[in-house]
Amino acid sequence: MKPPVPNPKPAMPPPSARPAATRQPTAEERRRSQRVLVRMPVVIYVNGKKLEGNTHTVSAGGAMVILKEGIGEGTKVTVENPATKNKVEAKVVRPPQMNSEGSLVPVEFAAPCPTFWNIFFPPFTN
Repeated sequence: MKPPVPNPKPAMPPPSARPAATRQPTAEERRRSQRVLVRMPVVIYVNGKKLEGNTHTVSAGGAMVILKEGIGEGTKVTVENPATKNKVEAKVVRPPQMNSEGSLVPVEFAAPCPTFWNIFFPPFTN
């Protein structure tokens, strides 16, 4: 009988020695839900005013909305999906950015609502 042959592969370093464990997570890794690029009508209610626009991206936790005018960071809004007439409370989480279509306004729902957009979100792999 032959003696056991030592494993020529070096052992994997402990998790604390791996470089990825010491770097800051990327924005994609920090996301709480998967984003989907989809353009659909949306209505934003803010301070008694009705603003019509379209989505740029949506997720179970909010959306990036394209509006003709910006809404300030921290503003509480109500988001309506005109296709389903469902409404959800939300807030603007960052200052809007302008692009060729108008103002990109990022809104986050007060609580995750994966059925709000009436679409299926791909599994979130992080």
